[in-house]
Amino acid sequence: MTEHTITSYDDELKVLDGKIAQMGGLAEQLLARAIDSLEKRDPDLAAQTINQDKAIDLLDHEIEELAIQIIARRQPVALDLRQILAAIRISADLERIGDLGKNIAKRAMAIAGENRPQQLMIGIGHIGSKAMEQLQIVLDAYSQRDAEKAMHVWARDRDLDAIYNSVFRELLTYMMEDPRNIGVCTHLLFGAKNLERIGDHATNMAESIHFLVKGVPIADDRPKEDTTSFLTPEKMIE
Repeated sequence: MTEHTITSYDDELKVLDGKIAQMGGLAEQLLARAIDSLEKRDPDLAAQTINQDKAIDLLDHEIEELAIQIIARRQPVALDLRQILAAIRISADLERIGDLGKNIAKRAMAIAGENRPQQLMIGIGHIGSKAMEQLQIVLDAYSQRDAEKAMHVWARDRDLDAIYNSVFRELLTYMMEDPRNIGVCTHLLFGAKNLERIGDHATNMAESIHFLVKGVPIADDRPKEDTTSFLTPEKMIE
């Protein structure tokens, strides 16, 4: 990053960066706890996770306010303007990741006392681990201003989609085989979809980082492998 003749300007940009880092750390922690509460059937941990989302929302508001103040006072251009715009966009994605993590924790509370086949949780654990990995890598890419690392996340979103497709089919199979599984599987299905959406937000962040570093948007179409929207009932049971 360039050095400015006005030291306070650099300080403001550093504060903005620090708030993004803090928000990213909270989002990582919230997501990890949400997944853990779902896998361990822990309603107390789920409740703590839901309350933690408030801190992420507060940071999102602070980042937006600070960004607006910097734009109004400094009238940034080029790299500085891209940094501020990227911070606003990434903050919005992290806020949504916090909301999705909170939704997963709510699902965990809803089925905490329900019996469920352990096999069902293997796929959920797999998609959860992949979503966490994508989030961690993209946050590292932002802190390091590493466009190549960001592109790695962007290209691997299809892997998370493929896992989601598999989990989706598996849960539907359990629901059709035994109607008693419908309640639990429905909550798990929504939880899996939330994790897939977290991957989408990590991909959004990767695009923002690429624009920040390179100064141009990604030219290629985003790779997607989520085919569940196109499944007919016949296809679901194939």
